[in-house]
Amino acid sequence: MNEPNVPPNSRALDVHLDLLRVSMTPDEYELLLGLVAPVLRAIEEEDPAPVGFGLDDEEAASVPDNIRDEAALVVATAVTGRLDNELIQIDVEGCGPVRIVTDAVTASDPERCRDIADCIRDRHKQDEELRGIAEASGLPTEL
Repeated sequence: MNEPNVPPNSRALDVHLDLLRVSMTPDEYELLLGLVAPVLRAIEEEDPAPVGFGLDDEEAASVPDNIRDEAALVVATAVTGRLDNELIQIDVEGCGPVRIVTDAVTASDPERCRDIADCIRDRHKQDEELRGIAEASGLPTEL
């Protein structure tokens, strides 16, 4: 697979992809590129429409977690232009563990991580309330 077209001012993304190319097997790297190519294209085209990784549900289920993690970090690098993004797991009361990508400073700040967990918990609660309203109204509850 060819490198996805990336925005012209994407030096951090180029560096990140180059580091992954040398640290992953060719098959892993190709899988990673297949995952992130649609997202990188959407970023380049400044397309605000929702976009997912480039795999169908069956293929996505077989992607190893380490490749998913790297894909999330590649997208974060493309969005932020930074190489210091980290994937962390936050335990959110009522939701369980949630994995997020954030900058290194936030990742190392327990208070900020608690704030993020509070926001996630509040959003989950709102989603559940809206789902209940939709269900009681006979509307679809899965989006």
